[in-house]
Amino acid sequence: MRTLCSSTLVGEVFVVLLAALVAMRMTDVSTAMIWGVSGVAVLLCVLLCGMITRPGAVAVGWALQLGLIAAGLLLPTMYALGVIFAGLWWCSVHFGRKVDVIKAERSRAESERQAAGAAA
Repeated sequence: MRTLCSSTLVGEVFVVLLAALVAMRMTDVSTAMIWGVSGVAVLLCVLLCGMITRPGAVAVGWALQLGLIAAGLLLPTMYALGVIFAGLWWCSVHFGRKVDVIKAERSRAESERQAAGAAA
């Protein structure tokens, strides 16, 4: 799960930074507000990359996705981008957990094979 979720978060960093540049030109919102909101989002994305396996990190990731959708109030394009990244986040969490289960089963089977080979 860590790899998929981290990849999604890294993609979000780039999108948020580029959206901030666009928002500076297309809205009347102050530059400080745009970079303040974008900076918090980028910081959360980067921190979550390293903490994704800890309890509560996935929930914080969902809160981040909702925040990106809400950023559509500043830049309407963020509605669509936020929904897209929320979908990617769901896929990363859902399929990442499945991958983790498969890896654990393969690791267990390998260790059983090695134990059986050593006993013979």
